[in-house]
Amino acid sequence: MKTKPLPTTITGSLPKPAWLAEPEKLWSPWKLADAILREGKRDAVRLVLRDQEQAGIDIVSDGEQTRQHFVTTFIEHLDGVDFQRRETIRIRDRYDADVPVVTGPVSRPKPVYVEDAHFLRAETNKRIKFTLPGPMTMVDTLYDDHYQSREQLAWVFAEILNDEARELEAAGVDIIQFDEPAFNVFFEEVRSWGIKTLERAAEGLACKTAVHICYGYGIKANMDWKKTLGAEWRQYEETFPLLRESAIDQVSLECHNSRVPIELIGLLEGKDVLVGAIDVATDKIETPEEVAATLRKALNYVTPEHLYPCTNCGMVPLARTVAQGKLKALVKGAELVRSELNNT
Repeated sequence: MKTKPLPTTITGSLPKPAWLAEPEKLWSPWKLADAILREGKRDAVRLVLRDQEQAGIDIVSDGEQTRQHFVTTFIEHLDGVDFQRRETIRIRDRYDADVPVVTGPVSRPKPVYVEDAHFLRAETNKRIKFTLPGPMTMVDTLYDDHYQSREQLAWVFAEILNDEARELEAAGVDIIQFDEPAFNVFFEEVRSWGIKTLERAAEGLACKTAVHICYGYGIKANMDWKKTLGAEWRQYEETFPLLRESAIDQVSLECHNSRVPIELIGLLEGKDVLVGAIDVATDKIETPEEVAATLRKALNYVTPEHLYPCTNCGMVPLARTVAQGKLKALVKGAELVRSELNNT
């Protein structure tokens, strides 16, 4: 069946309901425990699926309702990382954080999100996307006291992620997205081993593969960093040519209300481009026309069959009503541009 042009999707997270975790807060602790927490997470997935489907989102996700953090929740399930021992490191050269310590060989004793993927697949007839942290961003979220090599640890993570991704695909996932915000910072490492380890994480997958690279949630550390980037944010210029030559199918990027020169999208020729047309760093709900304006600009550099209207980043720090409004604006804006394409 031929799919309609400009299919809409989201980058990753959506706000959690207030009975599951504190609203409008990143990495909020769970309010439930044990079997009730498991039930609560599944109810939350049902809620965000309803929000996406009612808005008209074409490719849906679980909104990351089952995890506290987009990186460390995955790592919590691995052997070789001590979460009781903490060390302070600089995250993405931007802010300090106390992080877990790699104390021995890292391995994945059992699947992490595969059961969640089976549940998501059973709850919707739409295409589904599932997100995983990328190898470089995982490395940048830990203190390594074992391998003492960022590259070596990244290769270990890449193999672990590939095992997980293959099982997610078998569970019926249509798109697997690896989140690599670190790609906007460590350009030498991206060139020397970042792309290679990302490709290893996606190796052998028949489903669509994506990588998400953004400028981060709308938290103070990220907002302060953005103020230092000048009139134009050209970080993508370093990575897009490399990704164009890679085996990854799709690239998700931050666009709306950013200072990213729109012409940089042209560096991704041949790839699916998930154009961020929703600003997640503000409570202001975009109008459909504002979304459409961003998509029209993108269409100067990417063909309609390769354009996927998307959000800039995850929306977990936002109020649920704001996120719902933004989902609807994304869909209506895409509909405006889709109707214009149909009339040409």
